[in-house]
Amino acid sequence: MLRAVEAIIDEHGNVRLLEEIVLPSSHRAIVTILEETPLIQEITLLSEAALAEDWNRPEEDEAWSYLQPPQ
Repeated sequence: MLRAVEAIIDEHGNVRLLEEIVLPSSHRAIVTILEETPLIQEITLLSEAALAEDWNRPEEDEAWSYLQPPQ
């Protein structure tokens, strides 16, 4: 099972989870250090190319065509 949980790591390396979790036993974890204040614009730009591959397909246009106004 993979689960992402937001946390704060202080200057001494102590990890504090921002939500309570209950696990049946000890588990391994991967910690990714994020920028202090990520800019939404940067995140959007990073994901745009990857999402465009999927979104800009004829199948997607057809699947969502019912939401478009009649021409």
